[in-house]
Amino acid sequence: MIIIGIDPGTATTGYGIIKAKNLKRKAKNNLKCLGYGCIKTSPEFSDGERLKKINQELNKIIRKYKPKVLAVENVYFFKNLKTAMPVSQAKGVILFTASRKKIPIYEFTPPQVKMAITGYGRAEKKEIQKTIKSILNLKEIPKSDDAADALAIAVCYTILVKTS
Repeated sequence: MIIIGIDPGTATTGYGIIKAKNLKRKAKNNLKCLGYGCIKTSPEFSDGERLKKINQELNKIIRKYKPKVLAVENVYFFKNLKTAMPVSQAKGVILFTASRKKIPIYEFTPPQVKMAITGYGRAEKKEIQKTIKSILNLKEIPKSDDAADALAIAVCYTILVKTS
């Protein structure tokens, strides 16, 4: 099964693609990273243009990898109210894009992702990244925090949904 994890944002949307097999068995090689990266939009674009680009790029990624599931971060708390609306708008486009492709959507809060990956709901970003590197047998931690978070969200799906 191919899973796409998404860390939504208007300026940068992280994505991570993993392939999962035999999830009922606790073998180390059950998960494989197929790719990751970021959809970046220019601050010079209007809000509508930024959302359109997210939709277009996500459609390309979906066509390339053909995921069976989309896992996305459900941000339920914002420290900065200015970022709340744009992130929510980006997430809306992501949900819309997946729905049009009939891809089931699963949402996870940051504490759920942290707990699933490290066993501690308040884990630091570096700890999550090191764990993801180990779980997916990556040569290095993804350079973008957004892409690393997206991979963690995809892995979270395999832990919280597919093994329960």
